[in-house]
Amino acid sequence: MNMTNEEYKRYAEKRAPRSQTRGNMLRAFVYGGVICCLGQFFLELFVSLGLDSETAGTACSITMIFFGAALTAAGVYDDIAKRAGAGTLVPITGFANSVAAPALEFKTEGFITGTAAKMFVIAGPVIVYGASAGVVYGLLLLLFRAV
Repeated sequence: MNMTNEEYKRYAEKRAPRSQTRGNMLRAFVYGGVICCLGQFFLELFVSLGLDSETAGTACSITMIFFGAALTAAGVYDDIAKRAGAGTLVPITGFANSVAAPALEFKTEGFITGTAAKMFVIAGPVIVYGASAGVVYGLLLLLFRAV
């Protein structure tokens, strides 16, 4: 079949799957919002139990990390992430999942060479680039505030 570039472009556009961007964004927003609401619930719970706001924030983070890792270990987090998309990646539970999932995947290779070595395969670059970005941002802030 001989086609011009324009004919091929129209042909490809007709057969290309429709973009699911709007639906994906809506699901990510809803699931991410639900996770953040759960975090807010725990924060308010810890404050109502008498913790000061800083300690309650720390306890809330620990609780959310625990639930993220526990749901990963139970095999539930991946099922949620399939429906939620980026909504499960952004909150702290996504970070817990990115640390726990490789550790669980390689546990058969042993504690040191499996779990411990593979734990930060995905999360390691996030930590490195996050810390580096913080240093660069801090230096820029220091530099431009001094001027």
